[in-house]
Amino acid sequence: MADFFDDLETRDPEQREAEAFAALRTQLLHAKARAPYYADALANVEPEQVTDRAGLASLPVTRKHSLPAVQSEAPPFGGLAAEALGDLARIYQSPGPIYDPEGRGADPWRTARALFAAGVRAGDVVHNTFAYHLTPAGMMVETGAHALHAAVFPAGPG
Repeated sequence: MADFFDDLETRDPEQREAEAFAALRTQLLHAKARAPYYADALANVEPEQVTDRAGLASLPVTRKHSLPAVQSEAPPFGGLAAEALGDLARIYQSPGPIYDPEGRGADPWRTARALFAAGVRAGDVVHNTFAYHLTPAGMMVETGAHALHAAVFPAGPG
């Protein structure tokens, strides 16, 4: 049994920080180029200058409580999504209402790492009691379990 999900967990802390900020800069550039909301929210941000925690702390924050209003102005995602509707795997409606896009891929929510840390391994059966109705939690856990080659018993909250 592996001790770690992957080699990312055993990196030198300085390497981890440098790679995290490089990925953040890439994400900021992507959001500015593809998501209208973030093009506006990040208009005064130069991604290449976000190189440390002080730069991170200077970024504008989008608060969850503002999402229903933002999304109602430009349904369904309010310009927050960087992908076209047809390129998504699923669209959820969480309480609020807040619409959540799900990308394509084996583990789009990246929950496999957390499930691995919780002890889930290939061949296990995960009793998933998260909801599958409109909200993403059930599929978040399911796709993560599948990425680990574990089976899922999809119970939902009922």
